[in-house]
Amino acid sequence: MAKTYTDLFSEVRDTVKTISLDDLKARLDSGDKPVLVDVREKDEVKAGFIPGAIHVPRGFLEMQAEAKLPNKQAETVVYCAGGTRSAFAAKTLAELGYTRVISANPGFVRWKDLGYPVELPPELTDAQRDRYSRHLLLPEVGEVGQEKLLKSKVLLLGAGGLGCPAAMYLAAAGVGTIGLVDADVVDASNLQRQVLHSNSRIGMPKVDSAEAFINDLNPDVKVVKFKERLNSENVDRIFEGFDVVVDGCDNFPTRYLVNDASLKHNIPIVHGSIFRFDGQVTTFVPWEGPCYRCLYPEPPPAHLAPSCAEAGVLGILPGVVGTLQATEAIKLLLGKGDVLNGRLLQYDSMAMKFRVFKLRRNKACPACGENPTITEYIDYEGFCAGVS
Repeated sequence: MAKTYTDLFSEVRDTVKTISLDDLKARLDSGDKPVLVDVREKDEVKAGFIPGAIHVPRGFLEMQAEAKLPNKQAETVVYCAGGTRSAFAAKTLAELGYTRVISANPGFVRWKDLGYPVELPPELTDAQRDRYSRHLLLPEVGEVGQEKLLKSKVLLLGAGGLGCPAAMYLAAAGVGTIGLVDADVVDASNLQRQVLHSNSRIGMPKVDSAEAFINDLNPDVKVVKFKERLNSENVDRIFEGFDVVVDGCDNFPTRYLVNDASLKHNIPIVHGSIFRFDGQVTTFVPWEGPCYRCLYPEPPPAHLAPSCAEAGVLGILPGVVGTLQATEAIKLLLGKGDVLNGRLLQYDSMAMKFRVFKLRRNKACPACGENPTITEYIDYEGFCAGVS
């Protein structure tokens, strides 16, 4: 004899463990937070959801569960509008190997009526949902993370070899505000590696050329231009309001200045550098790990660190390093993953090898140590020239 819907639901109800909304609220308040899964449809979620919930529509549960819910041993609480779909969803998850699944009963409608905490979803436009659709599929990003990116501000020091690929991918990712600091103009010799620029924009200020490219790539992005060289007089003004700084500087005086300013403003720095066929990337998180001065207490002699104009550089190398810098910046903005804080990533393009070195904070560092002696900006040109 064929089973009716009532028969099926009765069987599911008898086999699925449930939790009341009061108990769920108490557990969330206590900090004992299970994995929350919202199985309602997208239109329903627009009215709000329980803070921290992962949205997996019931119709896509079998398809998306393993990607969005990777830990099958974690305690998982499923909810819907009233408690029916969540019961069926809990049974499905159990059949997929999830070992500790609970259905919230009743569901979100009652939760909202009780005045319990509700979070509204990001207000992305249809065009943004289409543009960032691949991000929205990632649990580590999703709509909440994409909204965070759209509200973020990243400052790029240099619109050259490293700044160009970093700017391209940060803009494509939807970082809402990108600051560009560069006083140079586009030269024909730049085009071998500085991919934001083009032959038609030779002679144009680099910040204007980069703005034109970014505006054409993503209209969501606001470009803030600083057509000036970074120095002790303007660094505080330029750094103000930015969440992350991507350092593509090509000289030591500016790097030391950037380091000291990042400590003063408590802004993370994603540092990158290139030389001939080699590159390196690290992230300096102020007061949580080493700073640039911990890595390089003193600049190397000039003859040991020639510029790209003097030593040359493989054109594609800054593309690799700048893209890695953009990746670090996005992780910092999202608060996801392990950034290179306390680690230095080195890339040898000729051997096609990556190596990672541990970095330690220097307790005697004059900038971030236990008894810092550098408490204001110094003569960086003199310092790097060995002038005391």
